[in-house]
Amino acid sequence: MDQFLAFGVVGLSTAAIYAVISGGLVVTYTTTGVFNFAHGAAGMMAAFTYWQFSVGWGWPIWLSLVVVLGVLTPLFGLFVEVALRPVQALGEAEKLVMTVALLSGLIALARWIWDPNEPRNLPTFFADQQPFHVFGATVTWHQALTMVVAILVAVGLRVLLFRTRAGTEMRATVDDRSLVGLTGADPVRANRIAWILGIELAAIGGVLIAPVVALDAMSLSLVIVSAYAAAIFGRLKSLPLTFLGAVVVGCMESYLTGYLPQNAYLPGLRLAAPAILLLLALLAFPHGRLRGRDRQLSPVPLPSLRGTIFFALVVVWSGLILATVLSDSDLITYGQIFAFGVLALSYVPLAGYAGQISLCQITLAGIGAIVCGHLGADGQWWAIIAAMVIAGIVGAAIALPALRLSGVYLALGTAAIAVIFDRWIFTLPAFDLFGLRISFFDQGSVEVPGPTLFGYAIDTPQRTTVFAAVVLAAATVAVALLRRGRLGRKLIALRDSEAAYATLGGNLLTSKMLVFGLSSALAGLGGALYGMQLQSVTGDQFNFISGLPIFLVVVLAGLGTVGSGMFTGAALAGPLNAIGVLWPGLREVSQAIPALLGIAFGARAVKEGGIAALRKQWNTAFADRLVMAALLGWTLVFWLLRLADVINGYVFFVAMLAAGLLTPMIAIWRDRRAHPAGDGPGGPEAEIPVEWWGINRPWTDDDEEVLDRAVAAQS
Repeated sequence: MDQFLAFGVVGLSTAAIYAVISGGLVVTYTTTGVFNFAHGAAGMMAAFTYWQFSVGWGWPIWLSLVVVLGVLTPLFGLFVEVALRPVQALGEAEKLVMTVALLSGLIALARWIWDPNEPRNLPTFFADQQPFHVFGATVTWHQALTMVVAILVAVGLRVLLFRTRAGTEMRATVDDRSLVGLTGADPVRANRIAWILGIELAAIGGVLIAPVVALDAMSLSLVIVSAYAAAIFGRLKSLPLTFLGAVVVGCMESYLTGYLPQNAYLPGLRLAAPAILLLLALLAFPHGRLRGRDRQLSPVPLPSLRGTIFFALVVVWSGLILATVLSDSDLITYGQIFAFGVLALSYVPLAGYAGQISLCQITLAGIGAIVCGHLGADGQWWAIIAAMVIAGIVGAAIALPALRLSGVYLALGTAAIAVIFDRWIFTLPAFDLFGLRISFFDQGSVEVPGPTLFGYAIDTPQRTTVFAAVVLAAATVAVALLRRGRLGRKLIALRDSEAAYATLGGNLLTSKMLVFGLSSALAGLGGALYGMQLQSVTGDQFNFISGLPIFLVVVLAGLGTVGSGMFTGAALAGPLNAIGVLWPGLREVSQAIPALLGIAFGARAVKEGGIAALRKQWNTAFADRLVMAALLGWTLVFWLLRLADVINGYVFFVAMLAAGLLTPMIAIWRDRRAHPAGDGPGGPEAEIPVEWWGINRPWTDDDEEVLDRAVAAQS
């Protein structure tokens, strides 16, 4: 009984911290309509900063708390409010990507400032005081402090939100900002208060929980999973139910620690328990209307066949160039461009066409790598197909709960699945099920050899790179054909309105299972290629945090654009890896670059995507055959010079970079010379609004086709 009470006290203390953190999450979502995935990371940064002041530099505890909670945290809350203000009128995926950018950016920043290999400990509050006893259970003063703080937070939030004008203003802002403005209230001020308050609660929770867990950036950031589960108990709007959920989560974790049987299969279950509870809560509890959901949906461009084939050829040619100019070791690093590209491409039909937000694509890639590694140990080509089929089946199974979830709830559900896999499933040792031997990473790594095709073994980094480039090109063409076909139009209709889609005879379950299956098969294919490129993979390479930068970059590139796969692969495996190789001291901070770009340009970029902006710059060049021929000749010449060892890799890279920067500029210059009246493809006349075609300029035969495509793209 004493042991039961002791674990109960520990559970209530942990629950108090979860209650504080999840209370901040609910306040932010209720008042701004933005679900903050970086909430735990904000608490993590507060904990590390507090450690730096109080332990690292020896400041008094009270002064450290004042600086962290009284100065730095409110300033960070103001920064977040300013960064997220432009995206509040956008759709769920666009709003989500900004908080994902914050999450991955804060983790990278913390790992850059505080070396993750150096152990750090934070003492508990009142550590020199003797504990006291309640009904036979020993209670430390730190545990008592957390419970008191949770009670004060609960009372304070209730009074603020329901008994003050500021609280009413905060809750009204998310429902109709314009109407709130007409009443004389200030929606910006209400959001500012909400963000500062939410981040403040996350910081308090981070400082309180850091002394009782490992002071690690990733672990502290993922503490938020427990807070998510508590918040879902309260359906993201009820503070009393959220606090009740925190008690359930805290006590469950504590009692699992004390009473879970000890064997090789169950330690991961305790770590994954909050994610399992989060998934069950999402499926069990009814969900209310999503706050500010999908006020503006991004258009889905219709790719042309000629443009898609040209792009696919460019992808294959890029693979050939990389395979012939880079060394084996460089190819293992930079050849990942195409594997990441296929994985990123899996988001296009799922999130870009169908509007289903998934944060577990990296998990499905891990399944693909495992299947390909185990079934293709001797180069069996069909192992790649098996990897796609099994990943597709798992993805289709995920679609079953997805039928009940949408928007941020679906994102949370898929995030929970990803955490369950990387904390528990991927760590399991091999076991037998119905006579079948099941093995994941077997608590180690999995070798993933390349296949043998028509007697030709894909067994070198050069061959693997070219093979991956060909696969990415084929996958890009397939996704473009999907968009142009009937199924693509049905998926876009599903994204625009599920209710209307079902009313018109569409089958939601079939459509979701189909798109989840297709997307998962692509993710599994990407994971298999990634494993072949590295030759050996571990479970850590497919954890939840690793998948966030891919989601971030593909949204910035344009979720509905087929070129976003190559764009994402090149962005993640190209410049970011190069920074780490050239300047090892900047390896960690380089991982924060996508997040910084997402925060700095996300609001503008996610509206139409970075690829659309690039396409506008290159339209004139694509229309100028002489410029394109010169670009082709320039590339061929420098490629041959590099193959002949006349120039080194740096000169080749600079030449290609110069070609990429100068080509659109030269094309625009030539266009202006040839069309001084501005009637060329890049001139001002090209920007004439569609309603003025035939009035401000003559009607052309191509205009009808352009209009048909635009109407189809908006359908």
